Amino acid sequence: MSQRLRPRDVALLAHESPATPMHQATVEIFDPGASGFDHERLLALVAERISFVPRYRSRLQSVPGRLAPPAWVDDPHFDLAFHVRRSALPRPGSMDQLRELVARIVSRPLDRSRPLWEVYVVEGLEGGRVAVLWKSHLALVDGIDTVDLGQVLLDTSPEPRPLGGDEWLPAQRSSSLGVLSTAVSDVAREPRLAWDAVRANTASALRAAGGAADRAGRVAGALANRRPVPESPIAGELSQQRRVVTVRTSLDDHRRVREASGGSVNDVVLATVAGALRGWLMTRAESLGGVRRVRAVAPVSVIDEELEATSLGSQIAPHWVDLPVGEPSPVVRLHQVSYSFEAHRGVAADRLAGMSGFAPATFHAVGARVAVEELRRGFQLAVTNVPGPQAPLFAGGARMLETYPVHPLLPGHALAIGVTSYDGGVFYGITADRDLLPDADVLGQCVSDALDELVDATSGTRRRAPRGRRPLSKKDDER
Repeated sequence: MSQRLRPRDVALLAHESPATPMHQATVEIFDPGASGFDHERLLALVAERISFVPRYRSRLQSVPGRLAPPAWVDDPHFDLAFHVRRSALPRPGSMDQLRELVARIVSRPLDRSRPLWEVYVVEGLEGGRVAVLWKSHLALVDGIDTVDLGQVLLDTSPEPRPLGGDEWLPAQRSSSLGVLSTAVSDVAREPRLAWDAVRANTASALRAAGGAADRAGRVAGALANRRPVPESPIAGELSQQRRVVTVRTSLDDHRRVREASGGSVNDVVLATVAGALRGWLMTRAESLGGVRRVRAVAPVSVIDEELEATSLGSQIAPHWVDLPVGEPSPVVRLHQVSYSFEAHRGVAADRLAGMSGFAPATFHAVGARVAVEELRRGFQLAVTNVPGPQAPLFAGGARMLETYPVHPLLPGHALAIGVTSYDGGVFYGITADRDLLPDADVLGQCVSDALDELVDATSGTRRRAPRGRRPLSKKDDER
């Protein structure tokens, strides 16, 4: 049975271009141990559990004349081996080599004629480890009807859950006339679908016209021998290539800073990002007099405390914070970030991580969707921090050691940052435009330096809650 795309999903497709593919990715690193975890093992695991996310066997079907939004329909030629792919690193199999491979893969848009996801099993990583790269379109993972496939493959013990597969047969494919007839029937039953289609078509046309106008303006400036002046060092016209930087840090370091200063781990993460941006800008000899703050959107969960369960996709909201990159004191930066959350504090991490159907990859995808929807607000950077489980997870018996989010770049945004805490670590994933930010690896080093600076600056200070804030409760432990 087909299902029409919601207006938000159609908007995601309209925002997509070769320079701005709208997919979320996650890099996970596993220790196979004695499990025999490899491509064949993961392929069998996906075949067994894909029935829990049926949309992963659906593709987009457009309507002739765009009379109604596209629909999700069963892919009659679904080929699991096409989506679960095998790759390998040459010796020595370093993290730098893995990051370069990931950057090339996430730079490529997904094939819209097929289900909008891919998985790569990357062998040959040093130390006998195996990496898995998940890549799913934002229109696919909405946190309401569909969660990220990766989360249904993870178990809390080395013994995989015997869930069993299904005997799936795709629905019969409709002809063009049948698709059009169904669309007309749907519009007659729900007239808003026609309005949704008109809005999507208009927005797409305006976006194309705006892009043409921007290109014409750049040509005119070049002819007049004028160089374009960027509004921000992390903004500009994107290329079709990406850089991916990963940084592993300790959750204990974040907690020590939180305990010394009050606030939350999320405050420490954002203060670390602010310090990293400051350090990175200084290495570029950028004038901090002109870059005092970086406007960031940080999607947070706003689940009603009275609800026992809820769909994640409808409970994530944007929070706006000005990252004080011009402030030299790491402690002052931390308190300024904390103050921005005074009026609104997200859901405690232990409750969020314990939600039915929750997983960091799904939250990151929904957070990226929220950022796309808020593009008109003119922010400069999206930072999504997700508290994950603090106990080890397994896939096919292999223990997951690290997990890094890889967020999409939005139009005009040369940088995006995702953060996931898991099993005692805090993992920063940095996505950057390859041409605009060729020194993205320096920013990664600056993340580690900024956290060390915070730890040093708060060592020996007595923990206190900033004025006007209630003391932290046990439920706030991870946030």
